Amino acid sequence: MDTKNNYQNPLNDIDDWEDNLKERYPDPKTSSKEKEAFRNYVDSERVETVKEFYRINHMNQTYDFVCKKEEEFLKFNKKEMSIWEAIDFLNTLVDDSDPDIDLDQLQHLLQTSEAIRADGHPDWFVLTGFIHDLGKVLCLFGEPQWAVVGDTFPVGCRFSNKIVYPEFFKNNPDFTNPKYNTKYGVYSPNCGLDNVKMSWGHDEYLYQILKDYLPEPALYIIRYHSFYSQHRENEYEYLMNEKDKEMFEWVKKFNPYDLYTKAPVKPDSQALKPYYQDIVKKYLPDVLKF
Repeated sequence: MDTKNNYQNPLNDIDDWEDNLKERYPDPKTSSKEKEAFRNYVDSERVETVKEFYRINHMNQTYDFVCKKEEEFLKFNKKEMSIWEAIDFLNTLVDDSDPDIDLDQLQHLLQTSEAIRADGHPDWFVLTGFIHDLGKVLCLFGEPQWAVVGDTFPVGCRFSNKIVYPEFFKNNPDFTNPKYNTKYGVYSPNCGLDNVKMSWGHDEYLYQILKDYLPEPALYIIRYHSFYSQHRENEYEYLMNEKDKEMFEWVKKFNPYDLYTKAPVKPDSQALKPYYQDIVKKYLPDVLKF
């Protein structure tokens, strides 16, 4: 399938999906009045933009598409960078249309990680918050946003009706393919998520880059932080083994920090940088292959 022919850019910027996440998964501790005040969008425009994003995403995220993207990007031959160079690279994706704040990607990452740090979590958890979105550099390698951000889900088996906008899967070739459209598809009961292919995006990409360096809970957070149909709806437990269920408690613990720490106070990145330089150096090599 030629996905380029199907692609029209449905997002104005890379943060459209994340802003929509806050609308779909509001902070349970925040009153409806506060939530309404925090995100002041023209609802119909936002909804239609994100709906079009998922129409294209669900049409094109097939098992074969994921295999092709793994073959293309998991050679890690696009660019060699330090974490700091990757963040600078990512900062070309500053969101100019957010109505509430004007933060570059570094500041968003710092808000997530500093909230984790303030709650006294281990340094690897803080580091995970700091780097969890670095896989979005895929956009700067020419990937369309529907293949970078968005809720992730397994491919190679039946699409859950709990995935956002499930009606759009009817246009996905795998939807009618008997090899892929049964409950287990190409998998077996409780085979473990490590044996399951997820829709292609920044989560899986960054996980593959970092899988030899970070503690296992950190890797689960990075790999599955966009897998909302499982960590919010518990839809794919039949594919998970006991290790997955244990590790997903960390994914659930991380989720509120990712969604609800975006606020208008800019972190002092220069003052904070020495601390982050130390934990980056503790866990990661000087240069990574992207």
